Amino acid sequence: MKKSTFVAMVLGTVGGILFALGMCMALITEWNAFRQGVIMGVIGVIVLLITVLIWRRMENKAPIRPSGKTVGATLIGLAGALLLGVGMCLTMVWSQMVIGIVIGLVGIVLLLCLIPFIKGLK
Repeated sequence: MKKSTFVAMVLGTVGGILFALGMCMALITEWNAFRQGVIMGVIGVIVLLITVLIWRRMENKAPIRPSGKTVGATLIGLAGALLLGVGMCLTMVWSQMVIGIVIGLVGIVLLLCLIPFIKGLK
């Protein structure tokens, strides 16, 4: 395993855990930790963004240039992840099983749409 891959894996795991825990803290009302959860979630996102920058620097890759396709892929990914998360919350936290499953499936379909959007169809 290359050093850059290992560093990206460790930082990505730490950032993902911080983000996920922050979202749980913010969304589960029984914990009474909304503000702390938002702060932890933002720290997780910052760690994940730093991970991308460090990995690209270690791989000697050019900085990411925003284009229409990059912005579109980012928006599709965000929408898919948010819909999947909302569906999971509806199902597990608020006991809205049917609507939660439907919204979660829409989020999964959006995330699956990223593959042909980014890689293209041949």
